[in-house]
Amino acid sequence: MKMTMTAAKLAAGCALLSSSSAFAQEDVVNAPAPALHENALGHREVATFAGGCFWGVQGVFDHVKGVLTTTAGYTGGAADTARYGDVSTGTTGHAEAVRVTFDPAEIDYADLLRIYFSIITDPTEINRQGPDKGTQYRTALFPNYPAQAKVARAYITQLSAAHVYPQPIVTKLEAQQTFFPAEAFHQNFMAKNPHYPYIVVNDQSKVDPLKAMFRADWKA
Repeated sequence: MKMTMTAAKLAAGCALLSSSSAFAQEDVVNAPAPALHENALGHREVATFAGGCFWGVQGVFDHVKGVLTTTAGYTGGAADTARYGDVSTGTTGHAEAVRVTFDPAEIDYADLLRIYFSIITDPTEINRQGPDKGTQYRTALFPNYPAQAKVARAYITQLSAAHVYPQPIVTKLEAQQTFFPAEAFHQNFMAKNPHYPYIVVNDQSKVDPLKAMFRADWKA
């Protein structure tokens, strides 16, 4: 895909480092099936996930059956700092996050958590993911409902007891705060720019493991 973005826009994105920082197959963890599931709250439910650069988080969730829409954005800070230039300083309290709207009759929150912890994020890294460093790249969950908070706490406890990661899980549950959609440039970035170097190095390699491990939940 030929890139037509301005140099300024190219700079306004997640870090681009060498391929030595790439997501690798060994980063995939086959997290156990959740023991606790919530009752469906209707035909549409919303969940918010922070797990590093929102380009990849959104790109992976877009391949999950039952996910209706995704939006890249910022949450955890104030409205007047919900801009990429401010968030990228790591001083705003915001995390790069993705709001996922899904049909719980097709996939529920607990199973989205399993995909998140297996494929999308490394829950043992503090204030970083891969080549991206800073509080804005923290791994965090922002439950939108009390039932989600209950399921998330139970699953993190389950994962910790299963010892599926070499280090302790540091993913935090943070209080729900206003979600601010990111600039249009960032929306669906992975789908629109599959050959962009950062995407090739860090995110495209997550798609095949998702398809292989969660075949029943995969959509093209």
